Order: sequence, then structure tokens, then C-alpha cells
Amino acid sequence: MTDAALSIRDVSKYYKVYANELDRIKEIITGKPRFQKIEALKPVTLDILKGEVLGVIGQNGAGKSTLLKVLSKTILPSTGEFQINGRIAALLELGASFHREMTGHENIYLYGAIQGLSTQEVNAIYQEVIEFADIGEFIHRPVKTYSSGMFVRLAFSMATQIDPEVLIIDEALSVGDGAFSRKSLDRIMDFKNAGKTILFCSHSMYQVEALCDRVVWLDGGRVRKVGNPVEVITEYSEMVSMASPKEEGLGTVSMASPKEEGLSTVSKADRDKIGEKPDHKNILTLPALQKIAISVDGHEGKVHKVVSQQSDLEITVQFSPGEGVPMPSVAVAFSGGDGRIISSTGSYHDNIALKTNAEGEGEVTIVFPKLALLRGTYYVDIALLCEKGIHLYEAVRRAAEIHVEQAGLERGIVMLEHEWKA
Repeated sequence: MTDAALSIRDVSKYYKVYANELDRIKEIITGKPRFQKIEALKPVTLDILKGEVLGVIGQNGAGKSTLLKVLSKTILPSTGEFQINGRIAALLELGASFHREMTGHENIYLYGAIQGLSTQEVNAIYQEVIEFADIGEFIHRPVKTYSSGMFVRLAFSMATQIDPEVLIIDEALSVGDGAFSRKSLDRIMDFKNAGKTILFCSHSMYQVEALCDRVVWLDGGRVRKVGNPVEVITEYSEMVSMASPKEEGLGTVSMASPKEEGLSTVSKADRDKIGEKPDHKNILTLPALQKIAISVDGHEGKVHKVVSQQSDLEITVQFSPGEGVPMPSVAVAFSGGDGRIISSTGSYHDNIALKTNAEGEGEVTIVFPKLALLRGTYYVDIALLCEKGIHLYEAVRRAAEIHVEQAGLERGIVMLEHEWKA
């Protein structure tokens, strides 16, 4: 296909597993196979269009990383073939592209040579690579001395600075401090807006749905479904939930639990900061939650009794907007006792532009009039996200506990607005 950035035809990968070394020798002598065939990836046929952001989802062991390694030419396929139109860069296992005994400086030139760049071409982008990575004097030290954050900074900077036509990302952005994670998101969005092709593999269904144009779901090494992100992710999430129920989150990190005495003020101990502290200076001041107030019918607290379809729930969030980044957005989610998110909403998706007061602090209030949840116990989660509602800065899990009572015998989770006609 002329419009395809990657054209994949019957690509598979299997491994030969021997019970012992003697079986290897017997196989050579007799010519008869004595191995067990382990199929990490069954034949895949797929076209990825130029400028498309394709999400790759699936449970552990589904074949996601195997497919991406094959496409990035880290491993060879067992069968089939694929064609890549343009330069490709990949962020796979942390530091996989590094020679650990060499310095960061030397690895930049090594990576450039592997990508087919001349010394002069690497010289032209070298300063931008080290400025984006921002690891200071560590650039002249062996990478075996790097922290995990330094690994991902340098790897991401090198992979994106060569300006590839195709970028492959396999969970590589889950490591690193919050400021660099924010910079990385901006770089990915620049790639997307420039019409680059991106393969984005992540366990964060929220980010996959927000970033991707199409999603491929791998299950047991084979393609189970390809299509619209909403449809594929909904079906995948239902399957995962039925197989092994577990808590959902508003982002890619776990959320801190509130203090026992309430949440009129959110201290540092209550908040779950993203990643580790920066390895080097941080030119950005990230937004942060300052105060959360949750009240029912005017009564503020952590635990509330609510009458279904009668009580008004009001949530006020105060936050520091940070410096050097656009105004953040706020999201609210309701979860059940099993941890599954029942409903959520965000200021970005509701087209609400947040503002700061005279002191430079941000504040927003959201009201849920005549709360429609039916009988049960529910929890409120609060998240502070980037201006596009994708990148999670900070979140508080179970900011409030709500016990809903009702007068009628209706069953379920929520009372839908309705009208009878007889």
C-alpha cells in the first residue's frame, strides 16, 4: 500500500525450547526436531497508515512487545515479512539501545551510526539531544552508572531527535520525573501533529484512547480485534474485568489515600507524585493539588450519606497552576467498591477553561445536583491533568466515601433520566 508506513504480512515469532542441552545434540545428529515450539506471536497481517497513531493493547504475554521488537528490527521474525517506509526509531526496554560501558556521549554517536546518520549529522543534533535529556555532567559518564530516569531521558531524546517517520513506544515513558514526562508528552504530540506514524503500546487505556486513531488488540499472540479505539478498548476492558477484576485508575500511577481526619487540606503525604525526583535541574514547576472540599447539601466532610436523586454533591478543587506549562484541567471519577470506575468527567472534555484568582491559585467547583447514583457505597477520585486531559500530574484516590440510600426499589448503579408514554 502506497499510504502505508508499515506493511506487515504474516509476521510471526516462535522460539525453540529444549528440555536440556543433550536434546540439541541429538537433534543435530538425527535431524529430527527435539524442541518445544513456543509461539510468542502468531501470524499478523496489518497495514499501518502514514500519520496514524496506532495503539497496541493486550494483557501480559499477549505478544505486544514481541511485535514491536520485530518491527523495530531488534529481533528477526520466524515467518512473514514487513516493509517500513521511512526511518524508524523505537523506545523498547529501558536502555536496550545503550552500550553500558560507554558514556552517554559515546552512545549518542553509536545510536546515530546504527540509524544510518553520519558523524556530521549527529554533530548537528548533538546539542539538542543533551539539552532535552538534561542529565548534566552524567553525559560523560558510563551509562551503567545512570539511574532509571537518566536512561529514559537519554533514550527518548536520542530516538526522537533523529526525526523518524515512524516512532515505536513500548511503555518506555512510565519511568522518569514528572517534568520530563510532561516534556515527552509534548514531543509525542508534536510528532502526531506533524503527521508522523506512531505505535503506542501501553496498559493505560485512558491514554491509548486519548492519543490513538486506531487500536489493535493482541490476545494469546494473535490479533483479536482492530478498529476504533472506543469499541476495541471497551470490549477489551470488559474481558479483563470479567477475567480478573481489579481497580481502575484515572491515569498511569496509583493514587494516594486520604487522611483519616478528612480532606479539607491535601498534604504532601496525601498526594501521589508522579515518578522520581529529577536527576538534574528542572526548568518546569508542575501543577499540584492544594485543597479538596467535598460537601453534600452544604455539609463538608470525608464520609457522606446521600439520598438518591435528592442530595446535591459539590466538589471544590484548589490547585497551583505551576510555571512554564499551560493551565491544567481537573477530572472527577466515581468508583464502586470493586474499584471499577462508574462515571467520570473532566473540565477539558466539558470545554471548561480554568482560571486563577488574584493570588495566582486555581480553583474550580463542580456540582452534581440530585445525585443519580442508586443504593450502594461509592468513592470519589480527583485528578489534576494537563490542558488536554491526557497527562496525569497528581491524583487523590478515594477523596470521599459516599453511602447512597434510596426510597424506591430500583436496582443497579444509576437512575437514568427517562420519560413514560402510555
